[in-house]
Amino acid sequence: MHVLSRRHANIVIAVVVWAVVVATTAARQPVDGVAVLLGALACAPLAGRQRYPFAVLVVSAVAAEAYFVHYPAHQGSVVLAAPLIALYTLAEATTRRRALIIGVLAVLAFVGFHALIRPTVWLGADNIALAALGGLAVAAGDASRNRRAYLAEAQARAAHAEADREAEAQRRVTEDRLRIARDLHDAVGHHLALIHVQAGVVAHVLDDPPRPAREALEHIRVASKAALGELGDTIVLLRQPGDPAAPVQPVVGLAGLDELLGSFRRAGLVVTEQVVGTVRPVPGGADLTGYRIIQEALTNVRKHAGIPDVTVRLTYRPDTLRIDVDNAPPDRPADPDRGAGLGLIGMRERVTALGGTLRAGPRPDGGYRVTAELPAPSAAAT
Repeated sequence: MHVLSRRHANIVIAVVVWAVVVATTAARQPVDGVAVLLGALACAPLAGRQRYPFAVLVVSAVAAEAYFVHYPAHQGSVVLAAPLIALYTLAEATTRRRALIIGVLAVLAFVGFHALIRPTVWLGADNIALAALGGLAVAAGDASRNRRAYLAEAQARAAHAEADREAEAQRRVTEDRLRIARDLHDAVGHHLALIHVQAGVVAHVLDDPPRPAREALEHIRVASKAALGELGDTIVLLRQPGDPAAPVQPVVGLAGLDELLGSFRRAGLVVTEQVVGTVRPVPGGADLTGYRIIQEALTNVRKHAGIPDVTVRLTYRPDTLRIDVDNAPPDRPADPDRGAGLGLIGMRERVTALGGTLRAGPRPDGGYRVTAELPAPSAAAT
């Protein structure tokens, strides 16, 4: 079914009102060319009522009153439908206060003019009906405006809600992607690095191992190095510039620190653990982040500095947990790229997400230090 546009609908309304005006007048007396012209002047502006509501009201009202001058009898009252429609449109297009003021002034002008051109009383039936119709036009226009505003607001809210849903879905995808990248780096990367280092150590300390064993160790070392490279490429693909810091969710924590330090001791590191203050539970985010910082720092020591002595110090304060990982000067030339990889980026993002601070850099004596301070209020402070 063809739906008329608003412009075409206005033209149809103007033609219908004009035809009704002429037909009702012709039913009682002959209609001359002046009546046809004045009726057209009163109704034709309705075709542009949405675009020029005030001008249409003025032109239509003046033409309708001129129609009354030409036909001072009651049969011309139908022509007032045109300015009443214009008044409705004006009330729909403007504010409620302005519509009320213009509506009252228009009705008073109609009533006053009618009192001058034909014998009637101010409170006659025709004038009361005219005032009621004028008020009805203003009320209908105001109701239509409110309805359109409500629909527009509802559509805007729906569009905003849809955008929020899409943003929330994208945020969750980003968080999952970052979480996967960090877990791959912290867990899988850590174990691959230990496998690679251990294979090299075994090949170095064995005196003239059998050829099959030597080849197997070499395959393990080459394969683990290749796996580390591919893992790094995967993590780079998962991470994108501008990604927000993903929330940390506890999967491991400082309760597993002894097992973690034991794995590095078995890899050849001499690790000394120190605890300052009273050991107490810390919030889940700080618990996991502290574990990952120690894991990453020790992995970097083993990868870049060989097997120097390392000190891991945990300092429990009333509102913070401080972690220091210090290694002595390396037993081989320091790696110039140390501290420039994804591990430090991941550690810094984890600490920043919790509102803490992270410092990492060489010591004056040639060693290296990683220091993190994590918000960890005690129960009494809380």
